[in-house]
Amino acid sequence: MRYPDKILSQVEKPARYTGGEWNSSRKDWDKTKFHIALSYPDVYEIGTSNMAVGLLYETLNNNKDVDCERVFMPWLDMLRLLKENNLPLISLENGRPLKDFDAVGISIGYEMTFTNILTILDMGGIPVKASERTDADPLVIGGGSSCYNPEPVADFFDMFVIGECEDLISSLIDRFLSCSTNGRLDKKKFLLAVSGLPGVYVPSLYRPKYHDGEFDGLEAVDGAPLKIRRQIAKDLPFAATHPIMPYIEAVHDRAGVEIARGCTRGCRFCNAGIIYRPVRERPIDDVMNAIRDCIDHTGYDEVSLVSLSSGDYSKIDELISRIRHEYGDSLTVSLPSLRLDQHSLELLESLSASRKSGLTFAPEAGSEHMQRVINKYIKREELLETSSLAFSKGWTGLKLYFMLGLPEEEMEDVQGIVDLVKAVQQTGRSRRCQVRLGVANFVPKPHTPFQWEGQHTGEVLTAKHDLLKNQLSRLNVKINWTDTDISVMEAALSRGDRRLCEVVYRAWKSGAVLDTWSECFDFSIWKRAFEECGLDLYHYAQYKRTTDMVLPWEHLDMGISRSFLLRELKKSHDGELTDDCRHGCNGCGLTKTECPMIG
Repeated sequence: MRYPDKILSQVEKPARYTGGEWNSSRKDWDKTKFHIALSYPDVYEIGTSNMAVGLLYETLNNNKDVDCERVFMPWLDMLRLLKENNLPLISLENGRPLKDFDAVGISIGYEMTFTNILTILDMGGIPVKASERTDADPLVIGGGSSCYNPEPVADFFDMFVIGECEDLISSLIDRFLSCSTNGRLDKKKFLLAVSGLPGVYVPSLYRPKYHDGEFDGLEAVDGAPLKIRRQIAKDLPFAATHPIMPYIEAVHDRAGVEIARGCTRGCRFCNAGIIYRPVRERPIDDVMNAIRDCIDHTGYDEVSLVSLSSGDYSKIDELISRIRHEYGDSLTVSLPSLRLDQHSLELLESLSASRKSGLTFAPEAGSEHMQRVINKYIKREELLETSSLAFSKGWTGLKLYFMLGLPEEEMEDVQGIVDLVKAVQQTGRSRRCQVRLGVANFVPKPHTPFQWEGQHTGEVLTAKHDLLKNQLSRLNVKINWTDTDISVMEAALSRGDRRLCEVVYRAWKSGAVLDTWSECFDFSIWKRAFEECGLDLYHYAQYKRTTDMVLPWEHLDMGISRSFLLRELKKSHDGELTDDCRHGCNGCGLTKTECPMIG
């Protein structure tokens, strides 16, 4: 089916729901054996830019027996019209309701999309709770960076893939087909069969325990493993070179080629730095081939070289030189996630001979004390020299990202941000350069050295915000803030146990939807949902756990040892730095087989 014109003519952006884009794949439904709908649970412009979804889409559709289609979260106008006209949410390729698929795969990149997941399932004709589904309903599979603590949404998923799924795909499809008879899956048989695969977590095979109101571990049943080891791809998978070309502007309207995965810097607040270890680099010839293929299949004139720390790619200078030699100025190259140093500036200079509008860097902390706490030390002199050099070479603006509410942070550390911004601004004052700030509130994330820490209270965060605003507003420094209420919710959902499934469900039933969008987020709905469940929202967000407590995500083994995380936690309190592991192994727990850097 397709949505009728009378529906599409009433929505703000009809192209969100029509499909048919260049490089999309529309297969014959009846000639394929396995049908899966992929989703990133946000609106089309964000979901279609997600590299994980694009990679899986291309990988799955390269299998002639698999039909992979896409579905994203409708915006409010379309959501209302679907409900008023009793229409289901359908896939972009064949226009099939989600209930017709064998599986729905959801890439979870942010905790505040949890209620969107329930909306997508419900509007697609699928019971939102796994316990209410039958063998006739699709499998609901979760993955992505925000399911490394999947407990707050465990009741809504049949299974999760923990880690990198590229090496698992064929095994999962084979087991699905072997556990099916006349097109009907024996779901219990399948889930038992896959529960022993590396990286597969089946929530129904685990029972949570509680003691004195606190989570006290999971009990495995039916022979399920006590620990689920993160799946790690030894080598980077092929680069997706046929990205879908949207009819409307996407968030990332350019080609993207992943040049490396993982990071060696060891920032103690950073969840990605843990869950994507170890560093694996794509060979430079493969990167060049991927760039050529992307350009040939899209017509883009801009490519982003994607990595958690692009400047750390070991052959970045050679790569930039080869791109420039082959394409000259006809191809714009962007390097996200660069450190604020002169090498990064030299790279950007080589890429931007003419366009020099703004630079973006993330010091995260303003004082040396806090930089040592978070293990992201940048010498003040080097930072100021870099900003001065950038302004002298014609860059007109600099945006700096900082984090407030980090462990060990005092008001003088916040004052350190003010002092640093003033000094940076002074380096560009003669040229009337603009300095802007992006300020986020610290959210303690699972599997990091700060996983035991709590979030600062709203009163403390507000006082720190006020200090920045009062002093920097006089200097004409523009500041963008993360809403404190959203940060509280993100912290609670990041750190939660399985009891939060009912909170998510009640919030959704009460109208919580599209919570990542400020015009849609209603904090009162979430507070009421916590109260109705007899749970304390602020306890989940702000409680500082002791290191002997069982954490809701401890059954998921990232390959990073508990002793390493505790060692890093102690070093943060002592203000002691840990060197980049490119300079020597820090003993994080990965094996020699898993990490190519271990000699």
